[in-house]
Amino acid sequence: MKKTILITGAGGFIGGFLVEEALKRGYDTWAAVRSTTSREFLTDERIHFIELDYTDQDRLEETLRDHMGEWGRWDYIVHNLGMTKSTNYLDFERVNYGFLRTLVDALKNTGMTPDGFLLMSSLSVMGPGDEQNYRPMSATDVPQPNTFYGVSKLKAETYLQMVEGFPYTIFRCTGVYGPREKDYLLMIKSIKRGFDFSVGFKQQMLTFIYVKDLVTGVMDALEKGPMRKAYFISENQAYTQQEFRKIVCEELGKKSVLHVTCPLWLVKLVCRVAEFIGKVTMKPSTLNRDKFKILKQRNWLCDTSEAQRDFSFNPKYSLREGIREAIAWYREAGWL
Repeated sequence: MKKTILITGAGGFIGGFLVEEALKRGYDTWAAVRSTTSREFLTDERIHFIELDYTDQDRLEETLRDHMGEWGRWDYIVHNLGMTKSTNYLDFERVNYGFLRTLVDALKNTGMTPDGFLLMSSLSVMGPGDEQNYRPMSATDVPQPNTFYGVSKLKAETYLQMVEGFPYTIFRCTGVYGPREKDYLLMIKSIKRGFDFSVGFKQQMLTFIYVKDLVTGVMDALEKGPMRKAYFISENQAYTQQEFRKIVCEELGKKSVLHVTCPLWLVKLVCRVAEFIGKVTMKPSTLNRDKFKILKQRNWLCDTSEAQRDFSFNPKYSLREGIREAIAWYREAGWL
């Protein structure tokens, strides 16, 4: 009998790849969406769709009971739903923490607790880390988030950890990139036009994870069994901004780029202005006060040894290989 899996946030960048990986592995795959969710990359006829209302727990429980009666419970759930930018910072808590809590409570109340539940969290729960010696963040470090986004993700993690016996696994992901992703695309477009911008004059160590490596790790972790632990998820290599720029330039075939280093005070000002414009227009800006703290952070190194040990996490893509594949997709899709 086929294993069943539910993926929330299925219409997003990572969600679409999670659905594809689940189908590839032969799962009976359910995509949780809203009526307004784009299904541009959810066209496989094998996908089952379900609409879940996380704003109303009674309605959510009714939907789950109906599903239970007709289809049974899901074996695995990947909670990929989340908010990364908003004009109102309270939305981070409402969505990233509140919706997670509502879903977990509804699953428990309806007898639909899965065999494995994986929460997609973020490296931002850790805060700045060691910016003097650049020591990688480790499992023994105490999270100290300094952004509204990071705090909301940490609250979601903490709630899972408090639910007795709940079969959770947490992924604290670093920067995820790949085909269909739009934030890194902006950086690639800028370099293609001949400009590259970095933030601050102190060395910044960046880490990345290619989306296909991420979703492979998600499924491997679920199949291994719930660990009731949080894992750092990253390629086992760090890069400077200059190394990132060089790789993108070479993969684009760009010979020369004007590099501009922006002082932190200027970036902070730009982020505040962009946030104000976003609030006025009611369109969340990629640049805001939360984003400034992320851009300011110098150390994104993390220790992935526990993921390697517990479920053989081993990213196949180097940054160069991932950028090459992403650029090829952007070009074919007409995004670049």
